Amino acid sequence: MKIGKVINNVWATRKDEALVGQKFMIVQLMDNNREFKGSIIVAADYIGAGIGETVLITQGSSSRHMRGLEYSPVDAIIVGIIDEEKES
Repeated sequence: MKIGKVINNVWATRKDEALVGQKFMIVQLMDNNREFKGSIIVAADYIGAGIGETVLITQGSSSRHMRGLEYSPVDAIIVGIIDEEKES
């Protein structure tokens, strides 16, 4: 899994039928030092994340293990919203 911050949303009026009804967010990924790096991805959002929230993301084939995504062309999905992080 990866950590990122939701920075915007995506609207697409024309898309694959398997994506109809899905919400997509633009997420800027963080590195191991919790600093933003250049990577920005689009992730499907089934949990209701909002702009400015820090989220957990899974990518690749494991992202299609969510109910209803088995046959969708989704490569990244938001699987959690981080409330706080504990310093180690």
